[in-house]
Amino acid sequence: MNERDAMKIIYISHLHPSEEDALSNIGGTQTVSVQILKALEQHPDVTVHPILLKGSGRWIELRSLWFLLKLYRTLPQIIAAEEGDLVFFISMVTASMAFFLRHKISIPMVTLNHGQDVIDRFWPYQQLVRRVFKSLDGVVSVSSATSAACLARGLSPTKATVLPNGIVVDVHRPFSRQDSRAYLEQALNLKLGYQSLLLSVGRQVKRKGHAWFIQQVLPRLETDVLLLLIGDGSEAQTLHRLKQESPQGDRIILAGKVSPGLLQHAYDAADLFVMPNIPVAGDMEGFGVVILEANEARTPAIASALEGIQDVICSGVNGYTVEPLNPHRFAAAVDAALQNDLATLSATSYQHVLKNHQWKAIGDRYVAFFQGVIARNNCQSGQRVPSRP
Repeated sequence: MNERDAMKIIYISHLHPSEEDALSNIGGTQTVSVQILKALEQHPDVTVHPILLKGSGRWIELRSLWFLLKLYRTLPQIIAAEEGDLVFFISMVTASMAFFLRHKISIPMVTLNHGQDVIDRFWPYQQLVRRVFKSLDGVVSVSSATSAACLARGLSPTKATVLPNGIVVDVHRPFSRQDSRAYLEQALNLKLGYQSLLLSVGRQVKRKGHAWFIQQVLPRLETDVLLLLIGDGSEAQTLHRLKQESPQGDRIILAGKVSPGLLQHAYDAADLFVMPNIPVAGDMEGFGVVILEANEARTPAIASALEGIQDVICSGVNGYTVEPLNPHRFAAAVDAALQNDLATLSATSYQHVLKNHQWKAIGDRYVAFFQGVIARNNCQSGQRVPSRP
């Protein structure tokens, strides 16, 4: 580290939402990009120089390519001008620069990976991933499953660590499940009555298991429930068709994308959060931050014991996991939670998030890991060419 008191981190993200995106739903990885950056900026031992590609949607692939090309040209000069101590890439996509710039950069380079950015099945990309791991000095995985995927692709265990995602918890936020249910009834034209509300939030893609849940689990539930799905994606039309065809169609609400305010009321109003993921080749759930968002609203989760989800659920504390593709056990777990220990599980879910998943504490763990990487790099610094403008 240089002679300044604070560690200088060059923070690089191509997944950062724009200011306009803050008013709409953004993906979990974009949310993580925002929150990690804020946690590092607020840390007393850190200063941050962010390099961000903001926005999403149309032309994002071309904009990302241009961002990487510009990064290749300018990153060594930025490091020199800012007197950086460490480069932190927010995904494997931007971390690809480590392979192309290793000979020009002497300070350590670290990446965060989320799962899909490691296992993408495009063969040339997989060959690049292996080379990038050799060029990096540290790799943070959001779950044990994502770390295992990295190790299987040649990452040295000495470079690897697992640090969970977190959320921002406002301990002073008013909470009323009854008021939020009334809000949802008016906003979505519902009649909840005494029915239990099941909620699932996320991109509607095959691995999320929404279609499987509608077809295989919902008909097996003994409890009187409504299922609210929030989000959009490639399976949205399939879900609309299944709702029309299902004998339980009147128990399914497909809300699409909603405002952040309505989303928070949905979390607060729900009795249970369900995440019925199914295994899909070439795809994976790296973590599952939506479970934490539900837990913060005192809503426990029933989820598939699959991939990164297994790191998020502490059985009997903030929910339960069920073996994937077992509709009988999934339905039984939902019924048992709703009929037996829901009040206790709701309270312990909230305490679990407060204790284990607030960004301040996780930010401290990131900084400690960075400090260890820098110390190790200093022992090897004679092997690398100094950064040069």
